Amino acid sequence: MARFRRKYCVTVTALALLIFVITVILKTLTPDANSSVDAFGFGVFAHQGQGENHIQENSDVEILTRAAVAPNAMTQKAPEEKELSIVSGARDFPPPNYNIHAFYYTWYGNPQFDGRYIHWNHPLLPHWDPKVAEGYPKGRHQPPDDIGANFYPALGAYSSRDPSVVEAHMQQLRTAAIGVLAVSWYPPGMKDDNGESTDDIVPLILEVADKYKVKVAFHIEPYKGRDDTSMLENIKYIVEKYGGHPAFFRYKSSTGKLLPLFYIYDSYLQSADIWAQMLKTTGKSSIRNTPYDGIFVALLVEEKHKREILDAGFDGIYTYFATNGFSYGSSHRNWKSIRDFCKGNNLIFIPSVGPGYIDTSIRPWNFQNTRNRINGKYYETSLNAALATRPQIISVTSFNEWHEGTQIETAIPKTGGQTAYLDYLPHKPSVYLEITRRWAMKFREDQEGEDL
Repeated sequence: MARFRRKYCVTVTALALLIFVITVILKTLTPDANSSVDAFGFGVFAHQGQGENHIQENSDVEILTRAAVAPNAMTQKAPEEKELSIVSGARDFPPPNYNIHAFYYTWYGNPQFDGRYIHWNHPLLPHWDPKVAEGYPKGRHQPPDDIGANFYPALGAYSSRDPSVVEAHMQQLRTAAIGVLAVSWYPPGMKDDNGESTDDIVPLILEVADKYKVKVAFHIEPYKGRDDTSMLENIKYIVEKYGGHPAFFRYKSSTGKLLPLFYIYDSYLQSADIWAQMLKTTGKSSIRNTPYDGIFVALLVEEKHKREILDAGFDGIYTYFATNGFSYGSSHRNWKSIRDFCKGNNLIFIPSVGPGYIDTSIRPWNFQNTRNRINGKYYETSLNAALATRPQIISVTSFNEWHEGTQIETAIPKTGGQTAYLDYLPHKPSVYLEITRRWAMKFREDQEGEDL
């Protein structure tokens, strides 16, 4: 299931179509017309005069995107962190920043590993208004040349079960200095609307992540029947099955304990009273002070969710959506207020940054929510806005949510049939990894400076 929620869509009317002609230009050419943050900030745009050579100082695309070019890569003994380098050995990876988390999706499949294409063949979703829906195409994408995305991955229409793909992903995460991937997770036997069960992929993710000193957190999806009772059982399952692995992520809580951190997507779908049964010490099925206790981070979409999250007993807030202005939580101008609320109530604030947003390959009517990447400027602005709040953690939406065009994974120019995909030109396919790396290093420096 892609991340966009119907509840928060804007109904497309004739008036909206007229307004769109005027406003889409503004939205796509300015990351945030209301933002007080310096859009140029720190990073690629401070070095425009140095051109691609500066941005791509280690960006051999063949190396970054295809672990398979080293036939023995999967059989070599995992080296020590200081010895880790990109496959070519060009240079060491930057150290991972464990306060930078990237949302990661394992729902992709292809015939070689899965018997068929999964998710790349995403259907075109109809608008909920039948009259509007009539004006847009229907059907399903036909991979590998026609996929459910506006960009095309450098790895092709890959399978999340392919070990060489997972290897390449970990190399890209380390190139970006990202220390934690937050894997989208459904309980065993459960799946999103367009995919298959993926819990059995987690062991592969953990093994390869550990090789690259990347940690794995869990991003729990709104599976059918999710409530305090089923959540407690599923947290037990995750901790018992995966909690002993060295790549399993734990975060130091305000009490000094090292606890697993869980992102809870669409947490607002369950009431604060239901969550409180698990998350408060007084709840009938309280997880607190048990071997399964953790740090539970709720999704904030609307402003009213702040109080609901606090009443529910959550430990933190994240904003997920990469569309500045789409919701209260995703709007940069509100992040300081959210941060202040969190600080006053002993909650962790985790702003979610993203390189842009476009999902018209699967929602052809949703052009009003497109956020143009502006050759990386949108991402830089988002990162700058996040750092300005001095958060404990920053999350990246996303590493590889291709359906919504939020990926920082490498992409290439491609034309398939009548489809001409967007790309990262004039920059190279790894530009968003490089931008992330620079900001991850700056974030580390800022936090180390605060600790002095």
